Order: sequence, then C-alpha cells, then structure tokens
Amino acid sequence: MSPLYEHLNQPEGHWLRDSMLLLILFGFLFLAGLGSAPLIDPDEGRYAEIPREMLVRGDFVTPTLNYVKYFEKPPLLYWVNAGSMALFGQNEFAARLPSALSGLFTVLLTYLAGRRLFSRRIALIGALILGSCAAFLLQSRIILTDMLLTLCLSAALFSFLLAVRSSLRHRTNLYRLFFICCGLAVLTKGLIGIVLPGGIIFWYLLLSRRWHLLKEIPWFSGMLLFSLVTVPWFLLVSQANPEFPHFFFIREHFQRYTSTIHRRSQPFWFFLPILLLTMLPWSFFLPGSFTKAWQQRHNNRGTTLFLLLWPLVIILFFSLSSSKLIPYILPTFPPLALLLAHRITAHWHTRRPDYTTAQATLAALLLLLGAALAILPLLTWLPPLLHASGQTGRDLAAMLSGPAPVLTLRQTLLPGSLLVIFGLLLLWSIRTRSTLLLIGLLCCFGILLDLLLPWAFTRYGAERLSSRSLAKAALQQSGPDTVLAQSGPRQGMNFYTGKRLITVGDADELTFGSSQGNQSGWFLSQEQFMELWRSNRQVMIVIPRHEASRYDAAPSGPSPRTLADNGALLLLSNR
Repeated sequence: MSPLYEHLNQPEGHWLRDSMLLLILFGFLFLAGLGSAPLIDPDEGRYAEIPREMLVRGDFVTPTLNYVKYFEKPPLLYWVNAGSMALFGQNEFAARLPSALSGLFTVLLTYLAGRRLFSRRIALIGALILGSCAAFLLQSRIILTDMLLTLCLSAALFSFLLAVRSSLRHRTNLYRLFFICCGLAVLTKGLIGIVLPGGIIFWYLLLSRRWHLLKEIPWFSGMLLFSLVTVPWFLLVSQANPEFPHFFFIREHFQRYTSTIHRRSQPFWFFLPILLLTMLPWSFFLPGSFTKAWQQRHNNRGTTLFLLLWPLVIILFFSLSSSKLIPYILPTFPPLALLLAHRITAHWHTRRPDYTTAQATLAALLLLLGAALAILPLLTWLPPLLHASGQTGRDLAAMLSGPAPVLTLRQTLLPGSLLVIFGLLLLWSIRTRSTLLLIGLLCCFGILLDLLLPWAFTRYGAERLSSRSLAKAALQQSGPDTVLAQSGPRQGMNFYTGKRLITVGDADELTFGSSQGNQSGWFLSQEQFMELWRSNRQVMIVIPRHEASRYDAAPSGPSPRTLADNGALLLLSNR
C-alpha cells in the first residue's frame, strides 16, 4: 500500500499534523509568486488603491478611490490590505496577501469542519478537492472581496452546523461565533453577510422540521456581538458622510439586486456553466453528489441536508439577481468539496464506484481538448474564421497568426500532450476501480492547472490588463508640473503612480464620488480636457488604443507622443 493510502486510511490522526501538511502543500500554491504579476484593472487596482489612500490620508472610516468618496463596499478588505501594506510595503504581494490567506484558511477550515462533521478521511479529501479546484485557487490570488467573504461565511455556517450537533457546553459559544462571523461577512460585502446565512438556515429548519433549534440560539448575546462588530463603522461613516446610508443600502443593495445599473446582467442559468467550469476537474462528479446528498438528506443528523442547501440557496439567490459576476458563487465551494468527498469515499473499500460515467466523460473531454490544443497552430483555416467573428475572435486570431504569434506549436504541444496523458490515466483508473488513484489524478490535474495558468497569464496576458508599465513610464518622463489624466477610471494608475489623476469622460464607478464636494477640476469632459491638452503645460493621458484618433485629429493642437504602449492602452503626451 502507498503511504498516501495508509495516511488517508487511518481513522484517527492528529488534527495539527494534518493541518500542517495542508498548510505546507497549499501554502506554496496559494502564496508562491504572489507578487510576480501586475495588478489587473479594475478590481485589483481598486482594492489596492483604496487601502493605499487610507494609509496616506490616515482615515480608515471613509473609503476613497482617486481621492473621492467610494461607498460600494464596506471596509474589512481595505483594512486588512492596508495592514498588509503597512507591514510589507505598497506592492503587489502585500496587496494580494490577505485574499490569498483567506483562500488558504478556507481550505484549512473545510478540513477542520469536515473532520467534526464526517470523518478524517472525508475532511482531508474535501480539503484536497477544494484546494485543487483551479478557479478557487486562482481567484484567491486575485484581490477580491469575495474570497474574504467566503472565509467569513464558511466560518459562520460551519459554526452554526457544528452548534446544532454539539453538546450544550460547546453549543452556545459556537452560536456566538456564528454571529461574530456573520458580522465580519457584513463588514466585507454588506447585507448578504446575514441574508445568505439566514436564507440557508431558514430552509434547513423548514425541511428538517427542527424549529426547536431557534430556542437554543443565544439571541441576546449573539446580536450584541454582531452589533459590536458591525455597528461602530456604519455609525461612524454615516456621521461623517450623511449621504452614505442611501447610497450604500438603497443603491448598492436593493437597486443593484433588482436592476441593471451596474451593467452586469446575465441570464438566469448563468451560474450553472460557471460552476461547472470553475470547479474543474471535480465538477463532472457534482450531479451524482447532489443526487446522493438529496437521498441521504435526513442522515448524519441533518448535516448532508445543510451542506446541500448551502450552495443551492446561494446560487438561486444570485441567479434571481440582475447583477451577476463569476466570483459571487465562491462561497459554495467549501460545502461542495465536502459533498464530493463524501460521495467519492463511499466506495473506498468496495471498489464498485458509481461514478465511472463521470470519469469516462471527463477522460473523453481531456483527450479531445488535448488533441485539439496540440495541433491548434497547424489549423491554418482557423485564424480567418476567427477574424471574421468579432473583436475577441480577432484577438485570438492574432495570437495564432499575427506578427508575433503567442500560440505556436512550441507553446501548445506540451499542454495538449499533458491533457491527453491525464485523459488516458483517467481511463486506466476506471479499469483499476481505485478511488485513491482517481483522487490522486484529479488533484494532480487541478494543481497542474493552478501552476500553469498563473504562469501563462503572467507571461502572455497580464501586462495588457494592467496599468503598471504605463505608470512607470509616466513617472520616468514627467516633471513636477506635469498633469496626469486617464480616459475613464484606471485604478492601477493611481496605485502605481501614487498620485491623483484627472478623469476624462465617463467617471463610471467614480460618478457618485465626483458629485461630492467640488471635484470640477478633476473630472473633465472630452471638450474640457482638449483645452488643457492644447495648453502650454505638459499633459499625459492613458487611453484605450481605439481613442488615439481623437488626439491625432485634434484641431490646432499639439501632435501626441506615444510614451508607452502595453497592447491595450496607450500613454500619450502633448509635449
């Protein structure tokens, strides 16, 4: 027997040893090279710049972006990012560290909760599944509020579930921990920090008919702790900014949920394919896991029912919303990982798995995708077809056959061959009926994706989505009187230059802040900016490439000089 099999087969093992092994394995994957890629606009630039401005201004109550009020999110992520920057400096590593640690701690929390709810084996495999979901790790390495929210919600919901299964001595403290974590979730992303747990618990009580649990909850002390966590900041920010309550609670909650004011509308079924893609390679086993969980919903003291309702309520809630983004379903990953582990390990000893169809489907897909990727550059008929399909198709065609093609046979042959090899190994695992082999293959495949995708992104696409190179060029070639401007918000420009920039045209997410106080000199129409452009002062502006013609054709104006070009954005100067 292999050492891994023997380790997983032990019914009991010290939780600290297991935790250290998980931290060593996933600590490398979550943290290695965290500062190698530039910050990506708009999200990473925004969530790095707001805490930087907090440190500069010394004000941790009123968030600002480009030095105007920004109330779209509560401050917990800003605070932890500011603390990280105070310790490690204002750089990409420090800005990303809290989100990466949130993802890492969520993996560890899933193990610790799974150990109490099921068994050591299910807990370890659940943690391995969660950590090897490519999209979970990748999104933890990006600055997003959703990963910190996932940690807080997971801690809250696991605390509640453990409370209903615990002895009276521990139950009260677990319920209190639930309220504290809900408060932290509210400070991370607003009212969903209490709405989502409340909805999950309501349906759990309804379907399990365990309404008597409401009598066990220490409501007074719990709500007191929740209030101590949440109320101080909401009170302070509302006193300093009377306009905050309406904007935050009405516009950013009710109007965002019920309307398309943020232009993030997607069809109702949007999150179903997103879930299948983001949970690769484990998503092929989800349908069977849901079926088994529903069949066993009344077993294990209601644990399976709770873990089943957790992702279903979240997905349904956001599917009904008019605003949809991929990271919204990150909080569903921990319960799904445990449900997957529960299903897969059910056949640990019998060697009669009921998931061979999922294995075969995944193997066939990997074989097809691998073969297609390996020979992709040889398909000479594909670039013209892509070029005629739209802008995205033209970008892909340029990657295949442009002046400097990125996807050459040298770049595609190795990853394509790896996909084929994993497909063949999966077919072999069907023949051997080895659960351990299946888990090992899928973990290795997920971890390989975790390693290759960030490397490929950093090498081939990161600079096009970042303002870093443009900001460096602006600092190198500007003087003390140079005016820096941006066409629409380019949040990374603020972070990398450390300066406030004039915003030209659509203020986008800065629209509300631009209306607070006298900001007329910092938010200009195109016509107003062209007057400044034609002045005697040196003016630099960051623009998308398609806007370059505005400055080439400027009447009686200076000829623009291109100081930097990252492939998507240009830095122009009038001098």
